[in-house]
Amino acid sequence: MSIFLDPWISIQEFMGRGGQVLVGIAFLTFWLWTLIVERFWYMRNGHPQEVKRVLKIWDERQEKSSWYAHQIRRALISEVSARAHHSVGMIQALVALCPLLGLLGTVTGMIEVFDVMAITGSGNARAMASGVSKATIPTMAGMVVALSGLYFSVRLKQWADDEEERTADLLTHEKVVHG
Repeated sequence: MSIFLDPWISIQEFMGRGGQVLVGIAFLTFWLWTLIVERFWYMRNGHPQEVKRVLKIWDERQEKSSWYAHQIRRALISEVSARAHHSVGMIQALVALCPLLGLLGTVTGMIEVFDVMAITGSGNARAMASGVSKATIPTMAGMVVALSGLYFSVRLKQWADDEEERTADLLTHEKVVHG
């Protein structure tokens, strides 16, 4: 029983030392990683089906050289691109938001330190320790989450851009006939 409670107690102590901002960072972390896992699931399972669907639509067309056919091709590529890029912008925004939320923790922790200094009238290190941990732990947590998410957000963006190009290459087209 102790083996299961020890990690939970450690997490609770860590969250208590970091203050309320750490709860926000934990929520952001959960949201960020839910989106990242969903995108990797889509990349592996959903996207190949989407490309097959679009290729089938394009291959079934008899005429591929008119202006109208090129507009259909552009629309199909756009559909694939939109689905591949889905949530990538949100992932990038959450990665950028994590360090800012960590800095909010720094500010709130420092306010607590200044409150202790004002109440005690001195720089008692023991009295200020809680505020200092509430100032540093959220900053560290925000940076760790941002750094861990940064790699995956860049990778997902690159993958989506590459898939857009690959799809455009797969949908072969002929020269537009005017007239």
